[in-house]
Amino acid sequence: MSLIEPLSPDICGCGSANISSGLMSVDDALALVGRVVVRVSGTEILPLGQARGRVLARAVRAESPVPPFDNAAMDGYALDAAALAGAGPWRLRVDGCIPAGKAGRAPPAGSAARIFTGAPVPLGTSAVIAQEDVRRESECILLTRRLKPGENIRRRGSDTAAGTRVMMVGDRLGPAEIAAAASIGQKELVLRRRIRVAVLVTGDELRAAGDPLAPAAIHDVNGPMLAALLDRPEVKLVASESVGDGLDVMVRALGGLSREADLVVTTGGVSVGAADFLRPAMAHLGGKIHFAGVAMKPGKPVALGTLGSALWLGLPGNPLAVLTCWVLFGERVLDRLSGVSAPRPLRRHVVAEGPLSHQPGRSEFRPARLVGVDGGGREVISVPSATHSHRLSDIVRFDGFAHLPAATGTIPPGEWIEFLPFRG
Repeated sequence: MSLIEPLSPDICGCGSANISSGLMSVDDALALVGRVVVRVSGTEILPLGQARGRVLARAVRAESPVPPFDNAAMDGYALDAAALAGAGPWRLRVDGCIPAGKAGRAPPAGSAARIFTGAPVPLGTSAVIAQEDVRRESECILLTRRLKPGENIRRRGSDTAAGTRVMMVGDRLGPAEIAAAASIGQKELVLRRRIRVAVLVTGDELRAAGDPLAPAAIHDVNGPMLAALLDRPEVKLVASESVGDGLDVMVRALGGLSREADLVVTTGGVSVGAADFLRPAMAHLGGKIHFAGVAMKPGKPVALGTLGSALWLGLPGNPLAVLTCWVLFGERVLDRLSGVSAPRPLRRHVVAEGPLSHQPGRSEFRPARLVGVDGGGREVISVPSATHSHRLSDIVRFDGFAHLPAATGTIPPGEWIEFLPFRG
């Protein structure tokens, strides 16, 4: 079973604000996301084959029973069980063959009809005997046991009765949900419209991957990473822009994107340094900042605000900090915007392979690798001793983040620890 709630208020310091630094706690910031972010309005109708990953805006009900008729549960012979007189064995003549997709006539009294899985059970028969339970003798079958009425018959409506609500508003559509909708004959579904997202990458030093690097320039990692994170069925990436550092360019870019998108995601320029202009840009545009600065490592400058009708999620500039903040906050923001009724689990509990320690004060999210299970069947993670928020070259070796709570200095081997997966 996956545990989602914090382990204990006594050992998880993420529920209390970091008073000395004036930073908001991780849990308080997540709670604020839950209060501030509301689902997008608007729906669209799509064919069933295009609905994977989308969120239902209208409940789905079965208009007719499934299956629509009594049918054979296996290959065998349909017969009238009540007509088996005496103690047996019984020899019945085989009269007729009923394949799937064809309606067959009732066999004459005292005989049986060959029938295949899924074929309609003909009138006048009450059971199906599996082909391996009889002995075929030319045009006859020999039965050695008496059948019960209804044996090996799937009754009309036994899967889904007419009027049954199969899926609810807010359900996310995966393969199982698509299959369920198809089984009741749904051709198209009413879905929440896609979330319009815009990405703004800031920084004078950034160049696109593959471009030659001038002195002091580096390749942009955050833009491609966010594009990959946002490549999902419920998202429409309406813009992806890069701007240099400066208040005027950020005001223009942020203002323009906020009119196109439900969510504007920015990277860099979100701290309080002399070259950080996104918070001043929000103030200049009349935006409201709900939080700016969370007691976490990496990702302390992360911010959430509202600008006009759009949300603003301000991520730091260091790539690992961007990924951390996205897993923690970005995923939850998208879930809230989509209106999904069962958000993807944010975290689950595993155990640490070795001892862990960190400086109390901020919640730390350290890359971790799943390495197996222990003798009790608990997942085990391996966690490095330190995190470098600017380094991503070795992130492919990891599976998610281990959460070291703000008030906890050490975690012994085998102790429960929260794990935030960043894949799948």
